[in-house]
Amino acid sequence: MTDDAYLFLVMTTGGWQGTPLALVGELECLHTSAVQAWFAAQGLSAASPAVRVVPPEQSALIPKDAERLPVPLSEEELQRLRRAAATDHVACVEEELLTFRDGEDNRDTLLRRALAAGVPAHRIIELSGVDPATLSSASQT
Repeated sequence: MTDDAYLFLVMTTGGWQGTPLALVGELECLHTSAVQAWFAAQGLSAASPAVRVVPPEQSALIPKDAERLPVPLSEEELQRLRRAAATDHVACVEEELLTFRDGEDNRDTLLRRALAAGVPAHRIIELSGVDPATLSSASQT
């Protein structure tokens, strides 16, 4: 796994496609000379539907033959990318986890739902602010 997110080009119509750049919104890295040169070399712009982006933890899923470019993202940009990449169900649960920070109503139920939805433990901890031990005990009840 790398610490950089990746821009890449979708070359096929089937299989895993990554997250369209348009869904993530404006990224600071798009204004760098390296990214501008990459777009120019591909004959595309950031608005092209073929341009996709993935967070660092998904970089191994990029097809081996895809044109790619590592890009640094701020923490806020990375959060937007992860939310855009999440399924609707996971995104809803993640939003609840963010709201959870302000109260502890139904904590264990929400933590179990997040795990069942497929939200990784590290994301649950990050979004909800719970201690890892709390997550572990909630998942066992």
